[in-house]
Amino acid sequence: MNNTTPRTDPRILRTRQLIKDAVIELLQEMDIEKISVNRLAERATINRVTFYLHYRDIPDMLEKMADEMVQDIRQVMNRNPLNLNSTDEEDLLILVRMLEHIQEHAEFYKVILTSQQSTVFRDRLLSVITEMISTRLERGESDSNISTENIQKDITIWYGSSALIGTIIAWLRKDMPYTPLFLARQIALLRSQYKDENM
Repeated sequence: MNNTTPRTDPRILRTRQLIKDAVIELLQEMDIEKISVNRLAERATINRVTFYLHYRDIPDMLEKMADEMVQDIRQVMNRNPLNLNSTDEEDLLILVRMLEHIQEHAEFYKVILTSQQSTVFRDRLLSVITEMISTRLERGESDSNISTENIQKDITIWYGSSALIGTIIAWLRKDMPYTPLFLARQIALLRSQYKDENM
């Protein structure tokens, strides 16, 4: 049987995970500007040459880690086709999946999203959330609210995505006091309350 899907060598995955873990540890101790390749390699128990086999420099590493984060989130959100009764149920499940993924990797997300030192991760997550909200609006769920209240579509997207990422960051900073399902339901209630008030 011929498997055509290319597989990444487990050693490469292991090395990248060591580097990722080292970055998270170091970001908890110091500013991103103070993290050198030498320091990172030492913490990851690899040598500099190994680091350069994977990344050009620290900024390239952060960009690639952010790309991987987005890929992981998209994979989780799009897992298994959804055949639900309503788009609201579908939106809720997608949000729950994203929050569960963030909770599962809480240490990583807490450091990279709450850090003021590097915004690349926050910016990438914001773009995923913006795309999610744009898709929902294009399905026509909120068009009547936008037109009756003269709210521009782009402003609706900016507001919704900023509010959601702000909520996720606050949830992480407070050590996730609510389950992903409870938080997603609360967000859905806020959205439906906003819709009712503007109808």
